[in-house]
Amino acid sequence: MELDRPFLKLPFIFDTAVLAGEVERVLPEQWLPHPSGLPGNTAVPLVAINGEPRDGFDGQMAATEVLRNSPYLMQVVSSFGEVVARSRLMRLAPGAEVQEHVDFNYHWYSRVRIHVPIITEPSVRFFCGQEEVHMAAGEAWLFDSWRRHRVINGSPSDRIHLVIDIAGSARFWRRVRQVQRRPESSEPSRIAFDEQANPSLMTERFPAAPVMAPGEMSAIVTELMADCSANPDNDQAVLEYYHDLLFDLVHDWRNHWSLYGFMAEGFEGYQRLLQQAQGALKPDPRVLVTQSNKVGINPIINQRLLAAALRPSRAKEFVTGSN
Repeated sequence: MELDRPFLKLPFIFDTAVLAGEVERVLPEQWLPHPSGLPGNTAVPLVAINGEPRDGFDGQMAATEVLRNSPYLMQVVSSFGEVVARSRLMRLAPGAEVQEHVDFNYHWYSRVRIHVPIITEPSVRFFCGQEEVHMAAGEAWLFDSWRRHRVINGSPSDRIHLVIDIAGSARFWRRVRQVQRRPESSEPSRIAFDEQANPSLMTERFPAAPVMAPGEMSAIVTELMADCSANPDNDQAVLEYYHDLLFDLVHDWRNHWSLYGFMAEGFEGYQRLLQQAQGALKPDPRVLVTQSNKVGINPIINQRLLAAALRPSRAKEFVTGSN
């Protein structure tokens, strides 16, 4: 994540009346419950695995029927010119909230979420780090999901946002840096509905490698250990234990990778290394805590590293480009 602050408003303005009209045409049964069962939280998949209306990250992404039948939503999602990952309409019921949390699974290691509010009121408040904002209808916002964040819908109406997940090209991140450094030089672009537009939507085909590259694993471990080492409340002996455990995994992973790469013959060995690391974690999930957002180390290791390092079912697809 390259944001230098909790929130950043991007220089785009969209026509919320047209967006709201398309949202109103979504059928009640197309709103799906939150995958974690959060009360008052529902969503409509717009870009999903194989274009099917379901949740998940690990697969080729495509536009769902709802997005294909919503020309302005398609235009807005495509307007950033980026490769789009899982994206949705997200609805928060009146009085509902999203409890404080941190997005630390692998998907968020290299992705950022664009929020485009469609239906909202000033009493809808978004908290991230030490800051609080209201994202007004028609705007476009980024926020740092590695910081603790939460949302409260204090209004009597549903809050509906379009959320677009991307990794972002250099062009996108150059624009972000420009807004961060010289906000006065960023005139908003108004993206009006164009009935004649035929936008080209680029969607993720390879969200993750079937076997995590050793360099990426090393980067994740290095960043995580630096964050935990910066916390003065962490025990030095435990820091050393986790340092050795995780870098032993990195070194053995690289050694095994050198022999097998993506070859199926190596999958059992990769799995064995992951199981050894999993079994060596201390029982207390918060035996070490990050300095940046006060999250326990074990959940981060499990979701960002161990659960993401091996996805053998996609090996053929990754190598050939077809599933």
